[in-house]
Amino acid sequence: MSLRMLKLLTILLPPLLIGGFEYIRHEFLLNHLSMEAGNFFMTLLTLVLSYVFATWMFKSIETSRNKLAEEQAKHAVYEERERLARELHDNLAQTLFFLNVKLKQGQLDEAKEAVSDIDNNLRQAIFNLRTSPEEGTTFSERLHKWLRDWEKMTGVELTSNIQVETDRLSHNEEVNLFGIIQEAFTNIRKHSLAESATIELFVTRDSWNLMICDDGTGISSANEQPTQYGISLMRKRAHELGATIELQPDPLGGTRLTLTTARRQTP
Repeated sequence: MSLRMLKLLTILLPPLLIGGFEYIRHEFLLNHLSMEAGNFFMTLLTLVLSYVFATWMFKSIETSRNKLAEEQAKHAVYEERERLARELHDNLAQTLFFLNVKLKQGQLDEAKEAVSDIDNNLRQAIFNLRTSPEEGTTFSERLHKWLRDWEKMTGVELTSNIQVETDRLSHNEEVNLFGIIQEAFTNIRKHSLAESATIELFVTRDSWNLMICDDGTGISSANEQPTQYGISLMRKRAHELGATIELQPDPLGGTRLTLTTARRQTP
């Protein structure tokens, strides 16, 4: 039912019903119904009609609101799918161009790195499409699952401390944050020779920060440090998040990545 019809019913229905009862009482029931009894029935009728009408009206409003929310959710999913498709297209186009340049220059190691990045981008896109918010799982749950799979695949002991308040990250932030985490752990697997790694992620209403460290050879090693291309991808995602990223040797050995941002407090 339209909003205009609800307004008309709200205005017209109560006075018509109550006025109709008063007319019938005075015209036909005045000799059979005392004033006190008439007032009592009038009060009871008003109460019953108010309850029935209010229940029906709010149920109609709730139904309309649920339909609107469902349509908005579907529209948001379609928009997110389109954004992910554009992002995947842009990332692959850039990586393929980089691969072509390195192959022409004969830099096979850099070309292999580009191929690995293409594989990572495709895997990440599939992950994002399979783990959309509509599945009912939280970002923390999806991230924990991916980290467990990474630990089994690499054999690197992983310690995690992830505390994310519900609905504090938009889906766009989740996608970019996951991309940075994936790239960081890809570098640990490929370059660090680490035996253990740690990830800490804290997200609150006001701010969030990420720290990833390992006990490997460290970023200072000329032979084992991540490629500048991989770092540039992380910096690009950090820029989209409005965050500050730092990649430096850990004081206890290995490499430490920190990502911090201040989030404007919501009222």
